[in-house]
Amino acid sequence: MLKIVVCVKQVPMVSELPWNRKTGTLKRELAQGMMDPASARALEAALQLKEEFGARIFVISMGPPMAEEVLHQAVALGADEGVLLTDRRMAGADTFLTSHVLGMYIKKHIIDVDLVICGSQTSDSETAQVGPQLAEELEIPAVCWSAKILPGQEFVRVERHVDDFFEVLEMDLPGLVTIDIDAYKPRYLPLSGVQTAFEKPKITIVDAEKIGLDASFNALKDSPTRILDVYSPTTQKENRVLKGAVKKSVDQLFEEYGKVISGAMGKDLKTHEHGEN
Repeated sequence: MLKIVVCVKQVPMVSELPWNRKTGTLKRELAQGMMDPASARALEAALQLKEEFGARIFVISMGPPMAEEVLHQAVALGADEGVLLTDRRMAGADTFLTSHVLGMYIKKHIIDVDLVICGSQTSDSETAQVGPQLAEELEIPAVCWSAKILPGQEFVRVERHVDDFFEVLEMDLPGLVTIDIDAYKPRYLPLSGVQTAFEKPKITIVDAEKIGLDASFNALKDSPTRILDVYSPTTQKENRVLKGAVKKSVDQLFEEYGKVISGAMGKDLKTHEHGEN
């Protein structure tokens, strides 16, 4: 039976993320949370492997106490156990320290893991770094942007579409796979699963001391990544409305924007006045 670890993340359920401009971190406590869409697809990949080949699924999340919600969701969907790594000293960790903490816990507490599955990239940062960095921490091979996982005896066969190429790769176990954002459509949460998840919770809460982090550890200060600025992009385009008869509007359009249109289409354009319709 496969022993699978799925890394999931709770992200803010808002269109405009609340940032702390001074620290460059999200104010997660101010927004309602949800399971990151890429994490949900990673969990779905693990659930399908469990149903088809048999597996025990450990779901791990690193975040504030409220992130426990996504672990209950994972158990309700079919995961066997959930682990929340949470401590004020881990708040504000960048991808490097996040991978380090996850790796420390997995190596120490989940012995003989066969497969680690992560989402390709989270919706709140989109770095796509935690998966590959975690593989480095665990000293195991990794395949990213996977569309399909097929396990063998001591390996997995992974299908993926990258740079207009369809690839089929084989990777020895233990290994790590990240799931493409378009693969493994997440299933709906059954009501029966919700009841079971809260009646018989299988969630373990772990702080920095239990993980084995040094007493001086402070993620916000120790993270090597520095956020220089946080801002919401604004459009620089200006709308123009051409009024009047069609012929007049077309003439005005080509007079003002003919060169731009010609450049975009790669050929010289002429108006109907020059014999072209």
